Amino acid sequence: MTSYERVLKALRHQEADRVPFDLGGSVLTGINVHAYKALRKFLGLPETPVSLMDYTQQLARVEDDVINYLKVDVRGVDPAPVAEAPLRTETRLSKDSRYNEFYDEIGIGWRMPAAGGHYFDMFSHPLKDAEELEDLDAWHLPAGDDPSRFPTMKQRADRYVNDEKRAYILGRHAAGIWELALWTSGFEKHFMDMVANKEFSHALMRKITDNKLEYWQKALDTVGSNVLIVSEADDLATQNSQLCSVELYREMVSPYHKELFTFIKQRARHNGAPEVYIFYHTCGSMLPFADDLHREGVDILNPVQVSAKDMDSKRLKKELGDRFTFWGGGVDTQSVLPRGTPRQVREEVKRRIDDFAPGGGFVFAAVHNVQSDVPPENYMAMWEALQEFGVYR
Repeated sequence: MTSYERVLKALRHQEADRVPFDLGGSVLTGINVHAYKALRKFLGLPETPVSLMDYTQQLARVEDDVINYLKVDVRGVDPAPVAEAPLRTETRLSKDSRYNEFYDEIGIGWRMPAAGGHYFDMFSHPLKDAEELEDLDAWHLPAGDDPSRFPTMKQRADRYVNDEKRAYILGRHAAGIWELALWTSGFEKHFMDMVANKEFSHALMRKITDNKLEYWQKALDTVGSNVLIVSEADDLATQNSQLCSVELYREMVSPYHKELFTFIKQRARHNGAPEVYIFYHTCGSMLPFADDLHREGVDILNPVQVSAKDMDSKRLKKELGDRFTFWGGGVDTQSVLPRGTPRQVREEVKRRIDDFAPGGGFVFAAVHNVQSDVPPENYMAMWEALQEFGVYR
């Protein structure tokens, strides 16, 4: 089987020759640059300059020699950064010299410890003081369909499908609708706005949704008929609970998801794609939202955080396996992958494959991105276990 056929079987909830494997197909299934360099060295691959696929998360762009060595089935097709962004700054040292910091294209401030930093965290929100619709109108949001985002998107998509015979994930240009509302306002403010200033909250998510519709129309028109998987995201949950009630989600957020996912599928089919699957990322204990996500059009759940409350792999397969493909959940990245022994990693991988793989509907990836503290010995123990146990018989 080709990688493309293998992934398509999984999405159709059919068993292929083996469980498909993803590393670096998205900014949600990648590997931190420090862990990536250690892995290359461990595999005896040449020391070459490593580029980043995601600057904020410090994710390495997984190169062809690693893709081929590890038999990765999935590639990523992400947009380029927008060329003109008045709010964006270069990375610079903070005044107290403790952090490297920058502002992104929509004005969010990010910083990383200057000594020993592994990724950037938010520290500033452009709409933190915004209360009126006029304040929102003054906030600059670069056009979703700006041509500078798409210069090589078609060529990469065609090469992966036609030449490499791999599936690809078509990536988004920004975080999710609700995420961006929370990130630009600040979490506390937007949580409050959802209850006490609903008009502003809706106006903000409307503006973000319209920007996403611009992007997805252009992106889908650019890649054309070979699109198969489209990535969107909005973290809805925490380790042990949810970020808001299901009722508030249905009132304030779900309608925008439904509109966006419906548009994506309709546009893809308009461009000749025979089938398209919505890859949706939400961390944490997201089970209470599963019915809503299904109604909205979500097909794939990621990262499948098996260490969170009510997220046991056997339960998820039983309750959701007929409606969703599980993309991730192959090994816990909070404790087992970074701090377990290779034997413990192997046992974890076998358990998750035994739970998720029967009947298809499973693409193997670690739970979220592989962080910098993961030893290469453990990563390869994970991969070797996948080769042994991830075969359909």
